[in-house]
Amino acid sequence: MLINFIKGTVITCLFLAYPYLIYKGIESGMVWVAPAIFSALFLRQSFLAKKTSAKVFKAFIAIALILGAYYMQTLTAKVLPVLIQLMLMYFFGRTLFKDKGPPFIESFVRLQFPEFPSAIARYCRQLTLVWTVFFAMNAMIITVLAIWGAEFWWSLYNGVLIYFLMGLLVIVEYIYRRIRFADLSILHKGIPDPMSTIKTMMVNGRKIWMDVQAR
Repeated sequence: MLINFIKGTVITCLFLAYPYLIYKGIESGMVWVAPAIFSALFLRQSFLAKKTSAKVFKAFIAIALILGAYYMQTLTAKVLPVLIQLMLMYFFGRTLFKDKGPPFIESFVRLQFPEFPSAIARYCRQLTLVWTVFFAMNAMIITVLAIWGAEFWWSLYNGVLIYFLMGLLVIVEYIYRRIRFADLSILHKGIPDPMSTIKTMMVNGRKIWMDVQAR
C-alpha cells in the first residue's frame, strides 16, 4: 500500500511539474527529456495493464511520444497535456453510458453515502457531464496554445490557470450544491465540505479509477 502511494505521489508530481519542465526544456534546448520520461511511464503501464485494449493504447502513446521527442520535440512536448485532458474526458464521459455506470462522481459519493435520494443521483450525473465538458474544453484550449501560442502562455495555462479553473469549479459547485439542496440532509450527515471531498478523492481515487477502467 505504501509503495503504491509513493508511486502515485511521484507520478502526480511529475504531471504537475510537466509544464515547468517543458518551459525550462525549451529554454535549455532539452525539450525532448520530458516526453521521453513520460514515454517510459506509458510503456510501463502498458506492460502492467490487464486488458489488451489498454495495453495497445498505452503502448501506442509511448511509441508516439518517443518518436515525437525525436522528430517534433517541442510540439510533442506540448501535446501531452492534451492527451491527459482527453483521457480524463473519456473516463468521466464513458461512465454516463448505462452499461458503464454509475457516473464517475456518483462512485465517490457512494463511498461516503451508500444510499441517497434519486435527486442526488441525477445531480451526480449532471456534475459528471460538467466535468466531461470541462476537460474537453481544456483539450481544445491547450491544442490551440500548443500550435499557435507562445511557450509562456502555454506554460501559464497548463501550470497555473488550469488548476485555478478546477479549484473555481469545485468552489462554485459546492456553493450551488448548498443552495440547491439546502433542505436536504443526506442520511442526516449534511453535505461534505470541499476539503472532505478532496480528501476522499485522494484516498480512494486510484480505486475508483481502476474500477472505471474495468467496466
